[in-house]
Amino acid sequence: MAKVLSEREQLTLFRALPGADLAPRDAQDLMAYPFFSLAKSRRTAPIHFEAGHVRLTVEGVPEHGIATIWDADVLIWAASQIVQARDQGLRTSRLMVATPHEILTFAKRGTGFKDYQMLKAALDRLQSTTVATSIRQAEGRRLHRFSWINEWKELPGARGRAYGIELILADWFYAGVMEDALVLTLDPAYFRLTGGIERWLYRIVRKHGGRQPRGWRFDLRHLHLKSGSLQRYADFAIQLRRLVRRQSLPGYRLAIERVGAVEWVAFWRSQPGRAEAELSTDSGEKPVDSVWSASGIARIEFGESPAGRPGNHTCGSAADPHDDSICAAPNVSNSRHNHG
Repeated sequence: MAKVLSEREQLTLFRALPGADLAPRDAQDLMAYPFFSLAKSRRTAPIHFEAGHVRLTVEGVPEHGIATIWDADVLIWAASQIVQARDQGLRTSRLMVATPHEILTFAKRGTGFKDYQMLKAALDRLQSTTVATSIRQAEGRRLHRFSWINEWKELPGARGRAYGIELILADWFYAGVMEDALVLTLDPAYFRLTGGIERWLYRIVRKHGGRQPRGWRFDLRHLHLKSGSLQRYADFAIQLRRLVRRQSLPGYRLAIERVGAVEWVAFWRSQPGRAEAELSTDSGEKPVDSVWSASGIARIEFGESPAGRPGNHTCGSAADPHDDSICAAPNVSNSRHNHG
């Protein structure tokens, strides 16, 4: 009887390309939907999301919890490696091998013992987290079930120390990365963002940025749904307002808008010339061009009101939402670096 080959034996090994200066790439599906926990504490409560034909359930085990948005740095590294190798005409594979140092330096992490232990914990969560989704399925009712990493192992080196990590990526993830239209380049400064909601918001903004002359905007309640966050809506909205005040997302500027009782986050590229292909959106997400001329839209900033009272206030007419005199808070870089 012929020997049944394991998954690993059926795949060609792809050795990661050297160097930590690869352009970071991310899969659009992972940027648009709540695949990851945004909390630094362990989350075991499942993530459930459903909108239109999209269904998504993410579950973790009590020992490790659901993979976090910081764990997703490993997938960004993998996507960046695969796209770069493909563009160079090299053969890629779901079976990858690299040193921990290569992964950590790519994600702008430290390379000490603690950082290596945190990388192993991230790999455990990526393997133990299970996803069921209708995204990219021929029929919306059918679900594809997978874990981000099918398996991983340390490769032994001299004196019993591990010198490499070998892992097998999920076919669903690999197929999305190999389709060029489903991958976007991230600003390397993304890795300096320390907050879970802050990182998630950048990915959402980057996914929908496109070439809209006046940017895009999201209903805050729709954003709360898309985040998968366990926070109450009121607490979630407070965090978003703080992010608007800080202006920490690389390459983008943010503003709060109010249309009647509805509150929106609007954003546009701070360097329009770097915009990439225009992307589609879902309900609850609108290009600012299509709504800015409507009556009743008030752009909001945080600070001292004209009457001298602290708090939120309308700070300009809607004639030109990108005039720097209108709610243009300085783009404060986030120099703190915390991956815990």
